[in-house]
Amino acid sequence: MSESVKITEAAALQIKEMMKQNDEEGSLLRVAVKGGGCSGLTYGMGFVPEAEEDDIQFEQNGIQVVVKKEDAAILNGTVIDYKQSMMGGGFTIDNPNAIATCGCGSSFRTATQTGTPENC
Repeated sequence: MSESVKITEAAALQIKEMMKQNDEEGSLLRVAVKGGGCSGLTYGMGFVPEAEEDDIQFEQNGIQVVVKKEDAAILNGTVIDYKQSMMGGGFTIDNPNAIATCGCGSSFRTATQTGTPENC
């Protein structure tokens, strides 16, 4: 489970561009799971300068990714992609462990993790 999250080439290109624009080159991409949202869990992504002691670190398409060990099972098999359309672009997250998602698509729950639902 050393590479619990897959970053597609399109997502990696967008992440690298964001790193360049925000002066974050050399940073790591943290992918996380937090409590909240309509279904109980939400995703988080952001740049961090270094890994923490309880992180799993790996590379995907030239991006150094860190995931907390406790989040790795929930994120195992997750694919992060970037899609462009006439309305703009955005990241998509496909998690095979999610058994229910919110209508807005920003929260989820798994068979073993329900999180802490909030009102949408």
